Amino acid sequence: MSTIAAKVAVVGSGISGAICASSLARNGVSVTLFDSARGPGGRMSQRRETTDDGKELFFDHGAPYFTASQPDILRLVQEWVSKGIVAQWDEVHGTFDCASKKFLDVDKVDATKDVSSKKYVGVPGMNSICKALCGEPGLKTKFGVSVGKIDWLVNENLWSLIGFDGQYLGKFDCVVASDKNIASRRISDVSGRGTPLDPSLFPEWAEKIKDIPVRSCFALMLAFAEPLSSIPFKCFSIKNSETLSAAFCNSSKPGRSDMSECWVLHSTAEYAYNLISQHGLAKPSNALLTKVAKELLLEFQSIGLCGSQPYFTKAHRWGSAFPAVSVAREEKCLWDESKVLAICGDFCVSPNVEGAICSGMAAAANVTEKLRSLSSL
Repeated sequence: MSTIAAKVAVVGSGISGAICASSLARNGVSVTLFDSARGPGGRMSQRRETTDDGKELFFDHGAPYFTASQPDILRLVQEWVSKGIVAQWDEVHGTFDCASKKFLDVDKVDATKDVSSKKYVGVPGMNSICKALCGEPGLKTKFGVSVGKIDWLVNENLWSLIGFDGQYLGKFDCVVASDKNIASRRISDVSGRGTPLDPSLFPEWAEKIKDIPVRSCFALMLAFAEPLSSIPFKCFSIKNSETLSAAFCNSSKPGRSDMSECWVLHSTAEYAYNLISQHGLAKPSNALLTKVAKELLLEFQSIGLCGSQPYFTKAHRWGSAFPAVSVAREEKCLWDESKVLAICGDFCVSPNVEGAICSGMAAAANVTEKLRSLSSL
């Protein structure tokens, strides 16, 4: 593998940013990945919680699983399966109707014939994939670092990155941003600061990304001492509820502990929207999260799905994580060749894990091709 004499900054370590950074590093590019979180994953993070008596619990509180249908993505998934960081989750997805308080008839799709119906999970947690990708040789990771400003240095044809705390993060030949809010007024309105990336640098994209519509969601993590044996499905959608949209049994996934039965409930987008309209997008208070936990659990119990009391409950808010539109379905990422700037993520292709992977791969391909052409001059 030949080394490309260029420095690339990737902002965001969700699956799109992680797959892009890993691909670039594998192609001999010097890559530094920045993320404000303590570790990689984004919406594919795994939450570790400790109870009062010292028991450790783990929850995939974002994406519960993912599917794949495109041949190149399927090949990548099989590579991850062979490495032991991904496994198939052999559970039929059900649907519960709150109006009738019954599970609806389910058509059991033959997953051997319909590959898009196969459900995959990271092992031992959804964040295992991003962790492995961020461990690619030649890839530097800077976690706990929030990028506050990305400036284009016209006279140098370079990008300069500054942290939220004013720390100088370096100059780079290329920037890849995998955060849909990198130039969004939504976040700048909350932080009181300007957007990290000035939309005027790319006027042809500005309208597309300055305010990408999103669907918010609250997730409730529950742990029970005994299995919820009355529920015939380990993952199911919920219809005709103003509060709940889906439920997933985390401990039924491959590679998870079965010492407790852990579930994750997702709220409806409408429920989350109403609360955010009242309380804003600033970090939710403990009081608000406690209120959400009580309301989501009460709905789960009132529709007859849960008769026992969990010994652990905790709510989490995904304020702007789920995109409601695709801004670059054909191109797969936003790409400015003159400035060597790419923006990738599920908001470009489709609002799911496969879409995020596809976009990250497209960004890496564009960047690699451009840097190779520059190095040959």
